Amino acid sequence: MVSSPRKSTLAIVSGEGDLPRLIADECARQGQQYMLVLFAGFAPDWAIGRPQCNVEFEKPGKLFKALEAAGCQQVAFAGAMQRPNLNPLRFDWKFLTLAPTLLPALKSGDDVTLRTITTIFEAEKLEIVAPHSLLESLVAGAGALGSIEPTAANQVDIARGFAIARAIGSQDVGQGAVVAQGLCLGVESIQGTDVMLDFVAQTGSAFRPDPEGSRGVLCKAPKPGQDWRVDMPAIGAKTLENAAKAGLAGVAVQAGGVLILGLEETIAKADELGLFLVGVPAP
Repeated sequence: MVSSPRKSTLAIVSGEGDLPRLIADECARQGQQYMLVLFAGFAPDWAIGRPQCNVEFEKPGKLFKALEAAGCQQVAFAGAMQRPNLNPLRFDWKFLTLAPTLLPALKSGDDVTLRTITTIFEAEKLEIVAPHSLLESLVAGAGALGSIEPTAANQVDIARGFAIARAIGSQDVGQGAVVAQGLCLGVESIQGTDVMLDFVAQTGSAFRPDPEGSRGVLCKAPKPGQDWRVDMPAIGAKTLENAAKAGLAGVAVQAGGVLILGLEETIAKADELGLFLVGVPAP
């Protein structure tokens, strides 16, 4: 649900995945005006017929003028977005003024990049709105979310998985790790969770010492100190499908720190696949 009434139009900077659509649907349900911000080369089918502006990465001046014209005072960043291949010949004057700060940030980790971008938007007097404040019901709760409970062996892997996830998160690398029988089978980097799980599916079976032992777990947690307004981790039914393909026993997420997109569908998928789905309180 939308947590509070918003009089201005909400700009939804939209990337891949279900999150921007879910926010737009909730705004429509609540009678909240919104406008999708779609960057060049990205035109999802679900956005057809919805209020939107289409912009280029190289022309932030045009973007900010469009937001002002639409009466946008708040912005939500939603969905995965690939780093752009910028064409310097297309930079507008606004980009040139931002380049000394923005270009180095684009060569850093996601957290640094997103903090820089939010600072730029805030300098334009735009309020950053967290997706989880718009869709509070999708934030992972604590405990077993489906019908299957993790075993004692799973719990050992969960503890190690979160320790690894938080270690790589502290270096602004990723938000997830896969552990089986105490061994790290994969860590998430800029390519994302699905690529990591595909890697584990192809290689993980060779590194499980005991064929009858724990099959492993995917652990997802926010990076320590990251700005949850713009980069809160998220999973969905597809994550559970890929975890099953990787031969894992289940998925553990930090309670209160991860969005579950399509909550009922994701829980049903976990039960269908025989996987546990559990929310673990932050340490």
